[in-house]
Amino acid sequence: MAIAAPAALAGSAGGVAAVPVPARPSAPKPRLHLSPVTARSQRLTYSGPVFQRTATGELLPYQPLLAGAAAPATPTGGSAVGGATPAGSATPVGVAAAAKPQLVVPGSLARYVGGIAAAPMSAPPAVQQAIWSANQIVGLRYVYGGGHGSFVDSGYDCSGTVSFALHGGGLLTVPMDSSELMSFGSRGQGRWVTIFSNSGHAYVDVAGLRLDTSAADDPSNQQGPRWRPLRTGNGGYTVRHPLGL
Repeated sequence: MAIAAPAALAGSAGGVAAVPVPARPSAPKPRLHLSPVTARSQRLTYSGPVFQRTATGELLPYQPLLAGAAAPATPTGGSAVGGATPAGSATPVGVAAAAKPQLVVPGSLARYVGGIAAAPMSAPPAVQQAIWSANQIVGLRYVYGGGHGSFVDSGYDCSGTVSFALHGGGLLTVPMDSSELMSFGSRGQGRWVTIFSNSGHAYVDVAGLRLDTSAADDPSNQQGPRWRPLRTGNGGYTVRHPLGL
């Protein structure tokens, strides 16, 4: 006499029905890094470890020069600003003094060290190079139109300063004015670099520090290309960033 198969075996090839395996929860996606573009504090003090990158790429503990000590040779062995040195001159055009050291700090934020910016270790090479290049013009005077006829100049205006930093990171081939920077790269805040521009002014935030010729929101009240605290607000500006950064 034929006996009906249990429902659990119906349609099977003679085995036990498979028990469904619960799906594993997918791993959370890593949080997208976005460097800050506003700040509550105007303080730039930093007391953590600082390293200096040598010509061979080695990182050594940074030892600031004492007053009156001889400045070190440039890390690359040449000019840090476009490689241009006028005949009979020992100082490259556009550099206030001997080339400044390539400083590095742990983490993902740039830090203000002795008047210049130290690049974060976790930043992409283009971001680090943009910071180190911008350091070379820090302290120069503000010159309207400076940095537009050539990246090498004796002074810089706002967009010339931004262009110089972007060029140092290999992100820009010709200087742009503030209106042209309004359409540079991609829209919105960048992971590491965010450019603020309108028809009258431009500045750039790089890994948590602001490179600007304006002393707005800066207690130092000094003009010309300098690293400054982030602004408390960035209203009235077009926000752009280099693709991928």
